[in-house]
Amino acid sequence: MFDKKMYIGGKKVEGEHGSVEVINPFNGKVVGTVPRASKRQVDQAMEIAKNFQSNLTRYERQQILTTTADLLISRRDEISDIITAESGLCKKDSLYEVGRAFDVFSLTGQLCILDDGQIFSCDLTPHGQKRKIFTQREPLQGVISAITPFNHPLNMVAHKIAPSIATNNRMICKPTEKTPLTALLLADILSEAGLPPEMFQVITGLPEDIGDAMISHPHIDLVTFTGSVGVGKYIAEKAGYRRTVLELGGNAPLIIMEDADLERASNLAVAGATKNSGQRCTAVKRILVEESIADALVEKIVLKASKLICGDPVNMQTDVGTVIDESSAILFETRVKNAISLGAKKLYGNERQGALFHPTVLDHVPWDCELVMEETFGPVIPIIRINDIDDAIKIANGTSFGLSSGVCTNRLDSITRFINELNHGTVNIWEVPGYRIEMSPFGGIKDSGLGYKEGVMEAMKSFSNLKTFSMPWL
Repeated sequence: MFDKKMYIGGKKVEGEHGSVEVINPFNGKVVGTVPRASKRQVDQAMEIAKNFQSNLTRYERQQILTTTADLLISRRDEISDIITAESGLCKKDSLYEVGRAFDVFSLTGQLCILDDGQIFSCDLTPHGQKRKIFTQREPLQGVISAITPFNHPLNMVAHKIAPSIATNNRMICKPTEKTPLTALLLADILSEAGLPPEMFQVITGLPEDIGDAMISHPHIDLVTFTGSVGVGKYIAEKAGYRRTVLELGGNAPLIIMEDADLERASNLAVAGATKNSGQRCTAVKRILVEESIADALVEKIVLKASKLICGDPVNMQTDVGTVIDESSAILFETRVKNAISLGAKKLYGNERQGALFHPTVLDHVPWDCELVMEETFGPVIPIIRINDIDDAIKIANGTSFGLSSGVCTNRLDSITRFINELNHGTVNIWEVPGYRIEMSPFGGIKDSGLGYKEGVMEAMKSFSNLKTFSMPWL
């Protein structure tokens, strides 16, 4: 049992509304408990954060970030055990997530010591002056509120707090009540690394108790949220006159054209759809393949999917663990059956035991059925047959999402069209839609976000105010 307390002002405290049980999706057992906070406790944390002003130097921030990265690796087995226990993700995926979080903290540590200012000479025109204009970035005046999802319990929190530390800000984080234990463990590690407690407080509890306070408290300058479209739009409406960085859902297509290497493309298709149990906003949710190569590609996809081991997440041989809960697995099962009723052909899978949903391959999927129009957040591999590049672009752009996409082709003319015409925040050629490094810009448009990017470098910009000043310069 993992029984954790919250961090408020450096003190570990209980929740004024009692506690919340964290359930293992695989076996239904209680993994541990976390405090169920009250609005008053959120107010208390906000006041502590607002009244604190960090004077950490760039070097000191770098040392905290790099020490955190090292501690994550030294405790990777312990951390991955907690991720697997509370999320149902297999050990392969939870160990990989610890490695990604290491990248976040180590890269942020390198970036935070770089000077972030610019210099503009003013004597460039006939009416110019002998002056120079300078810029510098400063921390926000208020507090950053971070609200994080279940699918990456460590890395999503890392992507919020590391840039916050780098920019000398104060953050209050509310992890989802489904996977809060990992965030609390990260808070322990940050404290061990020397982070002042006022710079990162973790509040656990239920949305109905503290959700609005985490969005609209007057001390908040910025809300950074990763999660569902519905909640993201609610935050956008409720936040009022403050910054919001919203990284929402996705419905990523992998487009495979007739000139593609089918072995390589099928590897990307299966891995992109099933890694992390398909629970990534950038996971492959639709495979758009030209009709002339569809039969050969489908055969390879079925073969690869059938080799994946779906089962007990703690078994190191397991490739696909559970989805987050049984109700989600039932939803995916229902959407698959609906697609079949509309003409799709099930070639493999559609087995469910509780929250365990096996990789499922469907061919001839109607491009406009619910399975592929909505974000089906599980290991489903739906194949949509297309006629040509015009068809591919039309269908790929034909949902309310616009986060990321992947393309398998070697033709430069086609690549140019996809990059220019796909209405997605990311277009990856010969990679899965979700490929990126932790400091590159990441984010979407339409229902996937407002066009603001995450990734370490972009987050550091969002988490700071740009000040301009000038002076005479002979």
